[in-house]
Amino acid sequence: MELHCKPARRAGAALNVTFLPQFPELTPAMRSVLERMARAGHVPLYRLAPEEARAAYEAGAGVLEVPRPQLARVEDLQLPVAAGITIPARLYAPSADRLPVLVYFHGGGFTIGSIASHDTLCRVLARDGGCAVISVGYRLAPEHRFPIAVDDAWAATQWVAREAAGLGLDAGRLAVGGDSAGGTLATVCATLARDAGLALRLQLLFYPGTAARQDSPSQRRYHEGLVLEQAHIDYFFGQYIADAEREDWRFAPLETPDVEGVAPAWFGLAECDPLCDEGLQYADKLRAAGVAVDLEIYRGVTHEFIKMGRALPEARQAHADAAAALQRAWQA
Repeated sequence: MELHCKPARRAGAALNVTFLPQFPELTPAMRSVLERMARAGHVPLYRLAPEEARAAYEAGAGVLEVPRPQLARVEDLQLPVAAGITIPARLYAPSADRLPVLVYFHGGGFTIGSIASHDTLCRVLARDGGCAVISVGYRLAPEHRFPIAVDDAWAATQWVAREAAGLGLDAGRLAVGGDSAGGTLATVCATLARDAGLALRLQLLFYPGTAARQDSPSQRRYHEGLVLEQAHIDYFFGQYIADAEREDWRFAPLETPDVEGVAPAWFGLAECDPLCDEGLQYADKLRAAGVAVDLEIYRGVTHEFIKMGRALPEARQAHADAAAALQRAWQA
């Protein structure tokens, strides 16, 4: 979730540089980004109404992105997800060839984020991953609470599997992916695909949320003072899901009874992220079930780093690593 944003009004700083000495593991570039975010003094998203938070997030979404790649093919779509209901999606492709497909779900705590906020990232993955990317604009909380985002994500995945050939794409080489809350949706779709007999080549996961409760060591260490704070997590999840539902595996993939036979996974985690340990735990759960897992921890960076490639070499390395994982999956 990109929290260095530009809301319409100001209040206390979203970040406080007095916390930074507590985190000597931060890279100099990451520390510089955080200092600039603190000096900007923007309203923290958790102090805004959801519609204001969405607007603020959109306003800052491209500030630290790498230059936006130009692609041969960019098309807006409408995907049917329920009777009489469609959601937006966008297809990115580096050529008109019959390419494999990554179905991508944006982050944002199930409450903010959009196709537009993740436009550059999806373009990079399409260009460097040798594939088409279909970015899914699933419905957001609080207007659409759990499990609507899950239902939309799974309906979109099934639609792409059915319709890829009609779009000139290779339905036989299909993957799912996402960042943060979008990573959660991707893991759930991987399990549902296994159950439905839909073969996936990969689940591509940037710092996914996987736990019902945020009580891991990384959560305790990084809960305040960096990009994603406990106050943000409480705000987003409060919009999305009732407390009594949080053990549902479609919200917390660590609660999934059986993950044997799901698609291979690539994880890109941030060291200085409350979600780091639950990502590691889910990777361990997959490995214990015999699922092939590749995992990278990018040292000294925070949640949301993947969208800070203009400032962080770790983001650019993660782009390259994710693209290489996609290329390997297509060739498998």
